[in-house]
Amino acid sequence: MSTLTAPRPTTAAPVPARPPHSPWPRRRARLRSLGPRYLALLLLLALTVGPLLWQLSASLKGRSEPVYGPDATLLPRHPSFQAYLTIFDQVPMALYIRNSLIMCALGMVSQLVFPTLAGFMLSRKGWRGTTVFNLLLVASMMFPFEAVMVSLFLMTQSMGLVDSFVGVWLPGAISAVNVFIMRAAFSAVPDEVEDAALLDGATEWQRFSRVYLPAAKGALTVVAINSFISAWDDFLWPFIVLRSENHFTLSLGLSRLAQSSLGYDPRVVMAGSMIAIVPIIVLFVLAQRWFYRGVSEGAVK
Repeated sequence: MSTLTAPRPTTAAPVPARPPHSPWPRRRARLRSLGPRYLALLLLLALTVGPLLWQLSASLKGRSEPVYGPDATLLPRHPSFQAYLTIFDQVPMALYIRNSLIMCALGMVSQLVFPTLAGFMLSRKGWRGTTVFNLLLVASMMFPFEAVMVSLFLMTQSMGLVDSFVGVWLPGAISAVNVFIMRAAFSAVPDEVEDAALLDGATEWQRFSRVYLPAAKGALTVVAINSFISAWDDFLWPFIVLRSENHFTLSLGLSRLAQSSLGYDPRVVMAGSMIAIVPIIVLFVLAQRWFYRGVSEGAVK
């Protein structure tokens, strides 16, 4: 009788341990894909912020330091605020700033009131004149300001508004771009919200003031910032309309620095330009949260 013997257990070959996964190849691939983007952003930053930094550096240089030429340095060797003190002695900066703030206030009020009402009307459904009004607004945006500048001046002169704040403000009291921004913001409000307000017995004005305006805060911020910057930086139209120095805005007054009796000093001109930039930077820093939100809310579709 034969006996069966159990087969000998075979020992399996040891499995080689897998090397630990290295994250470097994935990081290299990510750097290759993001590298050109960061380079493009750095180039854009240098093109936009670089001139401002050079302008600030030039305004802080002393009389003995050259601004241009091979001996000029990027950073001032001996920083001084003499250029800022000189500019307040040469020109009435307080008067120019006050006039610019008056023009900004007029522009912001008109741009917030009229485009908001027009945008709300255009966002309403069932209004027969919507298409024609939109075509007129688009047609008004096709012509540059230089094409209608002469006719606007003749109209302003016939109305007796030359050398006045109203003559500077009136042609730009309403912007077609701001009308489209507000219309897009109001159109984004769901119809169910207005239906619920109607069921509660809200009138047209109550729906506008309590439903639509709170929903368009971001777009209102965009319109306010754009109108402030446009009125603050405007130079050509005030240069044509205004005559007396008592009505000069800041941009128009700074252009007279090159004609000063004390001679042209680039440090003083740079200092005046930095003073003109400060309000815009402060306004944008304070309202940037609502500005970025308003860009998406009031995007023209």
